[in-house]
Amino acid sequence: MYYELVRFLHFAAIFALAGALIVENMALKPEINAEDARNLAKVDAVYGVSAALVFLFGLTLWLWVGKPSAFYSANPLFQIKLGLFILLAILSIYPALFFIQHRRAETDAIRVPNAVAVLIKIELLLLLFIPVLAFLMARGIGLST
Repeated sequence: MYYELVRFLHFAAIFALAGALIVENMALKPEINAEDARNLAKVDAVYGVSAALVFLFGLTLWLWVGKPSAFYSANPLFQIKLGLFILLAILSIYPALFFIQHRRAETDAIRVPNAVAVLIKIELLLLLFIPVLAFLMARGIGLST
């Protein structure tokens, strides 16, 4: 029962992370106003919390519940998936700092650096590969026989 609960929470956090990233991408414009900046900062906070929860629940699944940790650790697809998740976290730092910096802005026009939009699009692209790797990995693909 514990395994199913942790797995469900892991999936729920993944969906929250994906949803927040999609909303950020859709709401981002080359120029935003103060209200947009506040809302994007809130959405980015959801993204950050959900990323932390994905990591914590994933760590729990890896080390304590479900399949033995060796099943995951020895699989190169798992290592790639973990690397992509870490890269996703690193790429999200600059947009998060931009949203935090402008969340209390009072100006009507805040120019969004091109890098913020590009990084969010790269994050979305990386996010497409992680579930594919998880699907393959969970079926034992990548393990040496």
